[in-house]
Amino acid sequence: MRLVLDLDSEAPIYQQIRDRVVEAIADGSLAPGASLPSTRQLAVDLAINFHTVNKAYDLLRREGIIRVNRKSGAVVHPDVRTATAELRVGTDWERRLRTLLAEAVVRGSTEEEVDAYVRATLEGFAQRNEGGGGER
Repeated sequence: MRLVLDLDSEAPIYQQIRDRVVEAIADGSLAPGASLPSTRQLAVDLAINFHTVNKAYDLLRREGIIRVNRKSGAVVHPDVRTATAELRVGTDWERRLRTLLAEAVVRGSTEEEVDAYVRATLEGFAQRNEGGGGER
């Protein structure tokens, strides 16, 4: 798994790690049951504090996206699609989506532009999943 982080971003590094893992699952780069690097190894690879990686993994665990086990480490939840069903309505996911849509409106994006971007993004995830994913 290869993660690209933007150290100049306003988004915290742990949130970026969380987001890149979710995107890798969505596009098929990380399949259900796939192992993630240990927090220490990923921290070394990214040259960041391991507590930052631990915070990202804990967030993913609380969201039901990964499972953390002392023996097997962090793995993508085997049934991630049903484990995250509660994210659909009235939760943090919905609030984050609302904020992103508000940003699009504030920046002058039209409904058609937002819709086209959403469709293209979802189609990109679907195409990657059909094609077997790949390195990220």
